[in-house]
Amino acid sequence: MVKIKTKEEIEKMKIAGKLTAEVLEMIKNYMHPGITTQEIDKICHDYIIHKQKAIPACLGYKGFPKSTCISINNVVCHGIPNKEKIKNGDIVNVDISVIKNGYHGDSSKMFIIGDVKKKYKDLCKSTKKSLYIAIRLIKPGIKISKIGENIQKYIFKKNFSIVEDYCGHGIGKKFHEDPQILHYKNNSQITILKEGMTFTIEPMINFGKKEVYCCKDGWTVKTKDKSYSAQYEHTILVTKYGCKILTIRKEENINKILMNKK
Repeated sequence: MVKIKTKEEIEKMKIAGKLTAEVLEMIKNYMHPGITTQEIDKICHDYIIHKQKAIPACLGYKGFPKSTCISINNVVCHGIPNKEKIKNGDIVNVDISVIKNGYHGDSSKMFIIGDVKKKYKDLCKSTKKSLYIAIRLIKPGIKISKIGENIQKYIFKKNFSIVEDYCGHGIGKKFHEDPQILHYKNNSQITILKEGMTFTIEPMINFGKKEVYCCKDGWTVKTKDKSYSAQYEHTILVTKYGCKILTIRKEENINKILMNKK
């Protein structure tokens, strides 16, 4: 059942979303070759706990052992921070989820590390644009299936593939709520967007084929063909006439994102 948030809940969601964005803004200064993913995780953990007086939602969620998900190159999502060092030429997704006052924010972005090949920069750029294209659609009365349909229309033109095994999700007091947000064309979603709905859009786009697999650790998801993968994610609130990005970062131009031109 899709939950419509009250004004009080929306205010708490705005706070959680702002804090989530701030973690991604903070960590960009540390994203350089030589740092390990567990060092990045600790910096984020300490910032959330001590600076924000909040809770890292990932830590302990269904047994996940760390406070962030960090996914490098052919890792699609749910990478567990460890002793692996980030290298020049890597593309790295950092996924942050923060709980404040009992409500969740959830967002991720790609970091381009040093001299990255143009084709992988294009992958990241296209993934981010596909998210923005989806966000521009959001308003009351729209079928949820339109989100995936328009992401697919753009991504297939770029000759990339869309991971179908994972999706966006409703979010609020619970980390994962209804509805599911599929990032590809589908006929299974008849849900109509309504004012007060909150959910994530988080397309995972592969340079090669769409097939993925989960590693023996039960979390880390990789591409089967070892091709690189990129993901961007925002938490969205459906408003009376459109939407609000609750996890917007200072580096992003919200007017450019929300304008109706493609």
